[in-house]
Amino acid sequence: MLFRVHVIASGRVQGVAYRYYAEREALELAVTGWVKNLFDGRVEVVAEGEKTILEQFIERLRQGPRLARVDRLEVSWEDHRGEFSDFRISFSSF
Repeated sequence: MLFRVHVIASGRVQGVAYRYYAEREALELAVTGWVKNLFDGRVEVVAEGEKTILEQFIERLRQGPRLARVDRLEVSWEDHRGEFSDFRISFSSF
């Protein structure tokens, strides 16, 4: 069954390649959606896929890249919408 997850990552998650890490992990897991920096220093992720795969993705987001420090992940599960064909970095927050 397909689901959608909305994640907000807090901590040292900007300027440490977190978005590129999220993109790489999403592509490896065949998750679709996007990731972007928020103006307040957090990172937002929206992703769709199988629930067990999304759970793996969330754990990878919790770990983050080597230079990141993820203090908190806010995770909201939503209904699958099927609006994405791939996973991308969005640059539209600033």
